[in-house]
Parts: sequence; C-alpha cells; structure tokens
Amino acid sequence: MREVTEEQLRACFVNATDRELEQLPIPGLHETIWAEREYLGWRDARAARLGYLVHWRGDELVGVVVRSAPGGLRPGIAAMCTLCHSTQPATQVRMFSARLEDGSSVGTYICEDLACSHIIRSGPAHLVSPERVAWRAEGLEARVAAFTARVERAARDA
Repeated sequence: MREVTEEQLRACFVNATDRELEQLPIPGLHETIWAEREYLGWRDARAARLGYLVHWRGDELVGVVVRSAPGGLRPGIAAMCTLCHSTQPATQVRMFSARLEDGSSVGTYICEDLACSHIIRSGPAHLVSPERVAWRAEGLEARVAAFTARVERAARDA
C-alpha cells in the first residue's frame, strides 16, 4: 500500500457522515510499515464497535466505515475471515457491516482487529514464504476491493 495522509483519509470514505469524519480517529500513520499493508484497517478506541478500512484503487483512495456486530461467534469453533481467508478461533473473527444512507448495510466476516495484512505474514514458515505471502496479499487486495466496490454499488443503488 502507498502512504496516505490525514487529509486523504478524511476525504476518502464513501459511507461516512460529516460527524464521523470530524471525529475520525487517525491511526499512527508515521509508524505504519506501508510496504507490509494491502489496506489500512483500524478500530476506534472511543467507539468500540467502529472500524475503518482504506485501500488504494489505482490512484484513488477508497475507505469505508464498518461497524461490528454486538455479539461474536460461539467460542470453541473456528471461523474464516472473508478478506484474508485465515482460519482463526471464532472469537477473533467478527461480522462487520458498512451502513448505507437508506439504513441498509453490506456486511462480511473480518478479523476482529482488522489486521489481515499482519495475519497473512504470520505463522509457520511454510505459510510465510515470500511467494505464499505475495499470493495471499494479491487475494487480500482483490477481496478488499470487491467489498468496498460492493458498498459503493449498494450506496449508489440505495
């Protein structure tokens, strides 16, 4: 992922209200290792259910505000993140939805901490070879782009 600025972040969200943009918590951009990110995802420390996903689509920065479901999946089972395709304990995967203007939403299961870029680079050696990480990164980028496109399409059609 290419580096982003605070101004770019505030301007890129396709489903944020003016109030959400004013109160948008900005992650530590200067601390981010951009070369190891397919998208920028973070949770809001002040509003525990809110999260944010931002990625580049060509030269355009696209972001969506997501909200986690109030209840999680049942402990003791495994669940798969729709974005990074990592199987984890169900308590580490949560349903997130992107609210639309008409009150409807578009949702999917995502890693609870929105750190898929880190997840695809972690694990046993056979899962984190440069070739495997590149393959997983390509898939992750495609699925993030598909999710944000789905949100944009639904927002347009609403």
